[in-house]
Amino acid sequence: MLGCSSWTTIPHLLNTTSNTLFLTFQTDMSVSGAGFHLEYTGLDSCPEPQTPSNGLKVGDRYFVGDVVSFHCEQGYTLKGSAYITCMPGPVRRWNYPAPLCLAECGGFLSDLNGVILSPGFPGNYPSGLDCNWTVKLPVGFGIHLQFLNFSTEAVHDYLEVRSGTLDSGSVIDRFSGPVVPESFFSTTHETSFFFHSDYSQNKLGFHITYEAYELQRCPDPRPFRNGVVIGSDFGVGMTISFQCLPGYTLLGEASLTCLHGISRNWNHPVPRCEALCGGNITALNGTIYSPGHPADYPNLKDCIWSIRVPPGNGIHINFTVLNTEPIYDYITIWDGPDQTSPQIGQFSGSSPQEAVSSTSNHILLKFHSDFSTSGFFLLRYHGEQNLAQFCFLFHDGLVRL
Repeated sequence: MLGCSSWTTIPHLLNTTSNTLFLTFQTDMSVSGAGFHLEYTGLDSCPEPQTPSNGLKVGDRYFVGDVVSFHCEQGYTLKGSAYITCMPGPVRRWNYPAPLCLAECGGFLSDLNGVILSPGFPGNYPSGLDCNWTVKLPVGFGIHLQFLNFSTEAVHDYLEVRSGTLDSGSVIDRFSGPVVPESFFSTTHETSFFFHSDYSQNKLGFHITYEAYELQRCPDPRPFRNGVVIGSDFGVGMTISFQCLPGYTLLGEASLTCLHGISRNWNHPVPRCEALCGGNITALNGTIYSPGHPADYPNLKDCIWSIRVPPGNGIHINFTVLNTEPIYDYITIWDGPDQTSPQIGQFSGSSPQEAVSSTSNHILLKFHSDFSTSGFFLLRYHGEQNLAQFCFLFHDGLVRL
């Protein structure tokens, strides 16, 4: 209800907020008066707001309380209020002026497609600008760039495109002059743009569209012989690692990262797990394979393994598999760190062998193959407490080790 009046007081001016007004007059059974005389005038709606250049207006009702919204085309930024409301009052007006859609100097974009415009486009760009744009997409995506317009003062005004960040990314190309560049691909998920204009000639600038595309994955390194791959995402920027099964040694980098680029590749060659000819072993337990296992060992090899476990332990060796050329290809084990140490034994052929043990915590194992028949072997060892190493000296009632 706008108001209620009686007696002789003249009401103040009333304004409605809709195009319909209901007026009710009521009298009772007693005193009469001169009555009333009122006049009304219809108020206009708010003026139609202007649609911004390079933008869109949503809403076609302009009466009091109606709301109109505005949106800009890709590449433009809304300056002003995105929503305006028709206000009541003697003069119909909007609560804010209609906004503008402007091409700004720089910006951050993360949509899978978009537009990059020189400042002021489609008008000429201003002088003395340094503008930065960044397109940052999810890892695993690159962008395809297409130039719809391009015109700058040759040499002095230019657009530089970088693969990666503006500070550390590599330059893809620098564009200047009146020639519209060919479309090209940026093969990283982040692409940077830097535009510079000097103090003199101003040109139309540029209109660039981009669209994301999914980058290929790096090659699957599986199956990884004699080892395991840790990680199953082979996309750009992802890192995987490698571990060898017991008895094998990793040759190469233990971790690989999938690189950006037109062709998907790992940053290093895929490593290998090999059974080597000899080595220094310090684990409390382990496995020793013949060189090249599971393939047959090569001819004319002399391989030496030094196995050392913590003091106070001997070393127990089990011949899990032994299949060598009898007599000519053999394994020799010494109970100590070198070949002058006591020899535990020499083993050859394919007959089952009893396990052997050392009295020392350090043994030397040598394998020799001649120029003819090959074979293979698998040994397992573990450290075990060796009571024979303890010497008890009784002196003054004390036991000393």
